[in-house]
Amino acid sequence: MDSATSDRAALSATADNGLKIVVVGGFGVGKTTMVRSVSEIRPLNTEETMTRAGEAVDDLDGVQAKTSTTVAFDFGRITLDERSVLYLFGAPGQERFWFLWDRLFSGTLGAVVLVDTRRLADSWYAIDRLEHHGTPFIVACNDFGGPLHSEQQIREALDLSEDVPLVECDARDRSSSKYVLITLVEHLAALSAARLQATGTNASGTTASAAAAPTAALAAAGPTPESAP
Repeated sequence: MDSATSDRAALSATADNGLKIVVVGGFGVGKTTMVRSVSEIRPLNTEETMTRAGEAVDDLDGVQAKTSTTVAFDFGRITLDERSVLYLFGAPGQERFWFLWDRLFSGTLGAVVLVDTRRLADSWYAIDRLEHHGTPFIVACNDFGGPLHSEQQIREALDLSEDVPLVECDARDRSSSKYVLITLVEHLAALSAARLQATGTNASGTTASAAAAPTAALAAAGPTPESAP
């Protein structure tokens, strides 16, 4: 298992508000890559080398070149301000590790469903489990250079409602991964505003304050430490 720490300063002692986001999706869609690209610390990776023994249980269609895989979860961190910290968890993709997902979803504000458009069916389970838990999510299509699909085609293939944001990204690129997280935060703020409006509460100020701080912090986040992979 690969784990290490970066030379970035330790988490401030004043940080007492932990916010949790989970990145889920099929096998080999780039979850580990996304957490690695956007985390301010060197991420914790539970990566293990894939062996021939796993070929009998893992579907390697479309990911034959993959040589390692997450067996528990990935973990990264982004400091939003002196008191608030965003924790990122990347879920394992193989079906044999799906039993871990329900625990990872516990206490989660929202999720990113990372999709490889060459293998859209691999994302069905992730969306189903999030809907089962009532966890808000967005869908991000990772760029693997596959065939182009229209937004409507992807929504139909995933049975995705129009109120769920759908974005394109390159999980290898820090700015692209930040954009995905910002989109999720803004979606969560909009859902919160809608709930407040449904109860007759004035939500305009609440919406702005809920989204402004984490969105601005994510947008302004500096480069990944040089020691990070």
